[in-house]
Amino acid sequence: MIRKFTMLIALIIGFSQAGFSQGRSKFGNRFVDPFGVVSVTAGLGVAYYMGDLSDGVNMKHLGLGPSISLGGLYRLTEHVSARGELRFYQVSADQKYSKNFQNNLSFKTFNPDIHLGIQADLFSFNKQAPINPYLFGGAGFTLLSPKAKLDGQWYSLAPLTTEGVKYKRLPLVFTAGIGVSFKTTERLSVGLELCNNFVNSDYLDDVSTVYPSPDQLSSDLARQLSDRAPEIGEQPRQPGWSRGSAKSKDSYLFLQVKATYLIGNRMQAQERKKTRCPKF
Repeated sequence: MIRKFTMLIALIIGFSQAGFSQGRSKFGNRFVDPFGVVSVTAGLGVAYYMGDLSDGVNMKHLGLGPSISLGGLYRLTEHVSARGELRFYQVSADQKYSKNFQNNLSFKTFNPDIHLGIQADLFSFNKQAPINPYLFGGAGFTLLSPKAKLDGQWYSLAPLTTEGVKYKRLPLVFTAGIGVSFKTTERLSVGLELCNNFVNSDYLDDVSTVYPSPDQLSSDLARQLSDRAPEIGEQPRQPGWSRGSAKSKDSYLFLQVKATYLIGNRMQAQERKKTRCPKF
């Protein structure tokens, strides 16, 4: 994961350097110093889960959920901006639709996350290109809150330690993605963004390693939600049997429509004030 993130940052730097060859043009009728220009962003789309309870893409049961984001961009250079977002997403999965249906595990989660990073635009700020592709990467945190449904009621899984492991609820998340924006007015752009989020945990879905001994678990509810095979007539899973795989950690994918509104910087605000019609 760290290697992939490092490669992405190197790619972003190369991407932004390549964009310098596009040259500068005027913003309106003059060049505007891009440093400190602020934009606000909002996104709406879908989230897709990749982890222990999915073993391939099932087009009929993708487990898609909503994703929303609110954030901002603080421009550093003609091509590079600092980027921050607060996001909310929902994902789910059910093994009855997978090749491991006999385990009968499932989950749903609605989580917040927050991240900071950098964004590199292909075309410079002053060029005001009508279409501008970009790359971005960053790091942040997400709050894990997996739940499972039993007898019509939803239960939070993390406090039950269904694998006999008390895991961190606030792991690191490394974010990497690509997008394209389309300029609609002088200040407003809309676009499409694809973003992968690599969680530094294998417990987004509350599943990672092996079935624990029932004696390790704190309650009958924990035992029921740890091993759900008997619910569908299967034999109870033996301690040490594979419940998940810790070889790869969980991740979630966003596909969003994004809107970006340019607020500007202090100098631009002063210029706008000077051009307002005088009051009589």
